Formats: sequence, C-alpha cells, structure tokens
Amino acid sequence: MEHTGGYLEFRKKFLRPIEKRENQFNDWLAISITRIVGTMWCAYVFACLALVSLPAAIRGGTATLVAWIAQTFLQLVLLSIIMVGQRVAAVKSDRQLEQTYKDAEALLKISDEIHGLLKQNTELTQEIHQVVRSETEQ
Repeated sequence: MEHTGGYLEFRKKFLRPIEKRENQFNDWLAISITRIVGTMWCAYVFACLALVSLPAAIRGGTATLVAWIAQTFLQLVLLSIIMVGQRVAAVKSDRQLEQTYKDAEALLKISDEIHGLLKQNTELTQEIHQVVRSETEQ
C-alpha cells in the first residue's frame, strides 16, 4: 500500500505539471493552426496549391479530373472556407447573445420599476382606505 501512495504523490508532484504543460502547448498549437487555416487567405493559398496539379488531372481523363476536384480542390479549399464561415457565424451568434442579454437586463429594470410602482400604488391605496375609513367612522 505504501508503494502505491508514494507513486501517487510522485505523480501529483512531477507528472501532472508535465501533462499540464503538454496540454497547454497542444492547446496553443491547435488554436494557432486553426487561426491560420481558418482564413480566406489560406483558402486562396490552398486553391493555388491545388491548381498546380490541375493540368495533370486534365491529362488523366474524366475519372482523374473528378477525383482531383473531389479529393484535392474541394477538400483543401472548402476546409478553410467552412472554418471562416463558422467563425463569422459564431461572431454573429455572440452579438445576438449579447443583445439578448441587454434586452433581458432592460426588461428586468422595467420589471423592477413596475414592481416599485405597484408597491407605491398599494401603499397609496391603503392610505386612501384608512382616510375613507376614518371619515366614515366620524
């Protein structure tokens, strides 16, 4: 049992920080690549790169040309375009979410004001009720 506890302590002390650093690096690398590949400029570069092999695909006949379009051009170029589209959609979604939040805040403020007015109205009604009651008792 002592041996296992020692290993767990060793793992906590030495291995987990290493795993954390590896994950930080992997996350940084993935985000960096995504930022680069998810641009229209990258789509243009991929299109140019794909066009280099177009003459060979044309010489290869219809089947080779269709394979080039599907496997080379579309996959290379659409990857970046789809990523750009997702980023644009995410920005739009974030703006809509922010506007919804602002609308909810405004509605909450209006609701609080209405609550205050109702409370004030209730107090005034009670005061009027007391005045009327005291007038009728006299």
